[in-house]
Amino acid sequence: MPLAAADWPVAQSVEQIAANLVTVRQRIAGACARVGRDPASVRLLPVSKTVDDTRIRMAVAAGCHELGENKVQEAQRKAETMADLGVHWSVIGHLQTNKARYVARFASEFQALDSLRVAEALQQRLQLEDRTLDVFVQVNTSAEPSKYGLEPDAVEAFVQQLPAFDRLRVRGLMTLAVFTPEVERVRACFVRLRDLRDQLQRVAPPGLDLSQLSMGMSGDFEVAIEEGATVVRVGQAIFGARATPDSFYWPNSGAPA
Repeated sequence: MPLAAADWPVAQSVEQIAANLVTVRQRIAGACARVGRDPASVRLLPVSKTVDDTRIRMAVAAGCHELGENKVQEAQRKAETMADLGVHWSVIGHLQTNKARYVARFASEFQALDSLRVAEALQQRLQLEDRTLDVFVQVNTSAEPSKYGLEPDAVEAFVQQLPAFDRLRVRGLMTLAVFTPEVERVRACFVRLRDLRDQLQRVAPPGLDLSQLSMGMSGDFEVAIEEGATVVRVGQAIFGARATPDSFYWPNSGAPA
């Protein structure tokens, strides 16, 4: 089954967002059923990048209590202006060290850890804020130069150094699959992350948790679930297409993150 460009109607009401959430959860359940998994083992992270404040408030009313954002300053502004909502914010995009102070103040989770410099910057700022932060190590499983993340062969040495950062609570690995209509190339990215996780669990330092796999967006999360995803990052299938689509979708089943 080929992948194709997404074209999602923009959800403009609580009811539309709620209906989209139901559809996404049904897709999650269907993917789990195909491989004998419990749908409760998959966490849905709605991604609200570029979504305006009004629609974010609608999403919370529809049942979204955690949201993912790519850009740190956009996420910080939303966290500050909508602090009354009690949302848990996850930063899922690349982080420059000079912006670590923002993440340390408001984020509950950071899913794009890919350098010791970022780990050190977060550690220092989290100490000042007296907070801890859940983190995922980002891995470039597609071998695309345009993507952030560690090369798979570098991940073991990297995670061996993470116990030194006691403010970072390592939860697992994250990846972005290749953007292509070729299903098996997409699947291969997810298989590679799962196999890497399984390998690392045998050699990881004691107490380091690498059990979680954050992989799959609106267009490919069903394949990701079939290959072991425990977190799926879904934006357009919930909120509607953005002005510039950045992924693909399965015909009759979904869209990009």
